[in-house]
Amino acid sequence: MLRVLLFLLLVSVAGDAQAYIGPGAGIGFLGSLWAWLVGFLVVIAAILFWPIRWFLRRLRSGRSAAKSNAPASAD
Repeated sequence: MLRVLLFLLLVSVAGDAQAYIGPGAGIGFLGSLWAWLVGFLVVIAAILFWPIRWFLRRLRSGRSAAKSNAPASAD
């Protein structure tokens, strides 16, 4: 019981820490925030462009299949 009272007394008497957080912490935070934001945008772009890529590949494969099925000219 005495330890608990002593702990509560020390905690209640503790003063300000007056700690300094330099600019490096803010730069690190902004860098990690930027990385998350860019990563999120890349994922969204990949999801949105997937049907377009699929359609373009389908068109290209259709053209190459039509060329390969065409009769060869006798030269």
